[in-house]
Amino acid sequence: MRVEAVGLRGLRRNASELVLRVLVVAALLIGLSAVGIGWAGADPNALWTIVHDQCSPHEEQDGNPAPCALVDAEDGYALLKDLVGERQFLLIPTLQIAGIESPILLDPGAKDYFADAWRARYLIEERADRSLPPDWVSLAVNSMVARSQNQLHIHIDCLRADVHQSLAQHAASIGPTWAPFAVPLAGAPYSAIKISDLDDINVFQLLADGLPGAREDMSRRTLVVVGSPSGSGFVVLAGQADAAAGDEGSGEDLQDHALCAAPAAGK
Repeated sequence: MRVEAVGLRGLRRNASELVLRVLVVAALLIGLSAVGIGWAGADPNALWTIVHDQCSPHEEQDGNPAPCALVDAEDGYALLKDLVGERQFLLIPTLQIAGIESPILLDPGAKDYFADAWRARYLIEERADRSLPPDWVSLAVNSMVARSQNQLHIHIDCLRADVHQSLAQHAASIGPTWAPFAVPLAGAPYSAIKISDLDDINVFQLLADGLPGAREDMSRRTLVVVGSPSGSGFVVLAGQADAAAGDEGSGEDLQDHALCAAPAAGK
């Protein structure tokens, strides 16, 4: 009887721990839903808590990064499905970095995570059930004004069809130096530059060093990376929050979280 009683207590304890773990994950995911739809009341530390308290420990303990899709401890990032949209994923550093304004991102040799986010596009392709042309895939980091989270995260999803059309129509005007883009995108002005790859270029530093006043005003800036319409390289778009114009600096607005109009790659 004593052995049975001890075993029963152990089962009860394990069951209680399991229930607690489920409740914690549920609470965090509720916070994440607020992140996705931009509620003003969202816990600003929800993403950091999910990655730091759940995904990273789970990956280390049992090789299962849930609720994240992946944790890459060596390169220092996690991939998490956003609750908004069928395909949208977030790349989140496992290092605590507030956002685009963090001086960590501008340190010499700093990691900027865009190359890792680009390689993670296979996750949205799996959910779209087709490979996607590079010029239909986008990565976005919002300004401090437009975000609800105080942990850097890169939105990975399809590009809006109207934005794709504008980039294709004016592709010839995008060169190797920053210049104002020909037309507004999603109603906001952007500057554009074409780069050859993401592995050897820190996109945050490219913005800080390339546009007047950007380094001193990074908190108001937003960045979007798209595969070049020419088929090689990338287009980097930079905007900024402008209260007078009602512009929050949300590069995420150039993405399509509802529908993905992109054809299958090669069509």
